[in-house]
Amino acid sequence: MGSVLAGVLQLLALIGALALVHAPVGGYMATVYSSRCHLRVERWIYRTIGADPDTETRWPAYLRGVLAFSLAGVLFLYLLQRLQGMLPGSLGFSSVNPAQSFNTAVSFVTNTNWQSYYGEQTMGHVVQTAGLAVQNFVSAAVGMAVAVALVRGFARSRSGELGNFWADLVRGTLRVLVPAAVLGALVLVACGALQNFSGIHEVGQFLGGTQQWNGGTVASQEAIKELGTNGGGYFNANSAHPFENPTPFTNLFEIFLILVIPFSLTRTFGLMVGSVRQGYAILATMATIWLGITALMMAAEFSHHGAALQAAGGAMEGKEVRFGVGGSALFAVSTTLTSTGAVDSFHSSFTGLGGGVAMLGMMLGEIAPGGTGSGLYGMLIMAVIAVFLAGLMVGRTPEYLSKRIGAREMKLAACYILVTPALVLVFTAASLALPTPPHSMLNPGAHGFSEVLYAFTSAANNNGSAFAGLNADTDWFNTTTGLAMLLGRFLPMVFVLALAGSLAAQRPVPESAGTLRTGKPLFAGLLVGVILIITGLTYFPALALGPLAEGLA
Repeated sequence: MGSVLAGVLQLLALIGALALVHAPVGGYMATVYSSRCHLRVERWIYRTIGADPDTETRWPAYLRGVLAFSLAGVLFLYLLQRLQGMLPGSLGFSSVNPAQSFNTAVSFVTNTNWQSYYGEQTMGHVVQTAGLAVQNFVSAAVGMAVAVALVRGFARSRSGELGNFWADLVRGTLRVLVPAAVLGALVLVACGALQNFSGIHEVGQFLGGTQQWNGGTVASQEAIKELGTNGGGYFNANSAHPFENPTPFTNLFEIFLILVIPFSLTRTFGLMVGSVRQGYAILATMATIWLGITALMMAAEFSHHGAALQAAGGAMEGKEVRFGVGGSALFAVSTTLTSTGAVDSFHSSFTGLGGGVAMLGMMLGEIAPGGTGSGLYGMLIMAVIAVFLAGLMVGRTPEYLSKRIGAREMKLAACYILVTPALVLVFTAASLALPTPPHSMLNPGAHGFSEVLYAFTSAANNNGSAFAGLNADTDWFNTTTGLAMLLGRFLPMVFVLALAGSLAAQRPVPESAGTLRTGKPLFAGLLVGVILIITGLTYFPALALGPLAEGLA
């Protein structure tokens, strides 16, 4: 079987699996977030934290819950790393230094999972399981909660209430993420992924010396790492490591885990707003962009010249032979179009245009399908902008899901789409203008520029993947990427929740002959065009200096 055909068959199998579970998973999540019942363990948690799950809150209170919980998570994870040397199960590793502890704490709490360290040489079992793995669950649940709050803003009228953050957080964690992660971990263990609390072992003889490996709860962390679109690996090689991703089947299964919740949330959205067709329009938009970017990536990586590349079936540098070009390209697209950041190959070794495609996926805002929750609310913000532009073209006050899109709503949407590009471009420019940060670049010229641009694109978009050619373990990059992650995560959430509150306070506008039919293919096409135009106008100059210059050289 040819490598191109193998890649296409993997893509078709993945599409079939996602289509099979879309309706049941999306329907189940709609039931979870609409339920008025509380499980016994949930009631115990509410009593412990002093929360009343039946109390509805407006957007400022909802936002305070998001920020307070996230701040507590940053402080706890920071202290856990700083005290690692005194904790049991540390595997002899010392405490993590302050700058890296700050960066890692912010990274995992913001669902970015950017790692400027070697996981198997830095973090012991307690930090990995009680710290990093826990944040993999709850940071994903926070994103889902904010998305559901925005959906309620569209679904409700004249109330301004968006639900209860603590109830949404607990339900998303216990009813959605935990059961799915348990099933995913069982599949990975059955296929050969590691799951133990073993210490460090010296194995084999390599060039006259031994090699050290340590065990860990790899399969369980791998499952939630992908399912919650987190991305932080137990080992430095991430999902290219055979202990995390043993076979081509597990590679495809992990891609499925990455995509299943973000794509299924469109069904949840349609059910909660009372129009499944609206959910299908958002799904069609996401799927169109995902398939288009996948085609671009495969074309860039399968296009090869010269006898060596032809014999390999594509550009194999930096890729696992187990997965090939097709599996690696599909994994790269799926992680950069979501906020996952996991890698089964090294994006720095992709072709110039292939690396640019991976970067483009993040620059789109990671909305196709995006992260757990963040992809849905990012796409809905883009839908609001598309409706506004359509209203301008026909001279009509824009409406979306029976809600008027006025000056306040557009200001909030505009602020949302401006925050991340500003962080990316300002921090990239500062890193190249100052004398010390460029010393971290492994390569000169366009590729070196791409390393820095990719790092801040990944951080500000809460992705977490890296170009792998940049030494980011410096005070400058630990601090600036930490700030980019914090601001890139929580400033957009402020605008999303404020928009949700504004929409929930409105009374519904009756449909008329001039109402834009947003559940139709025409609107999905308009939405795709708006997304591509906004991204192109924002990032094209930077892309031209980096991956485009390298790919066309």
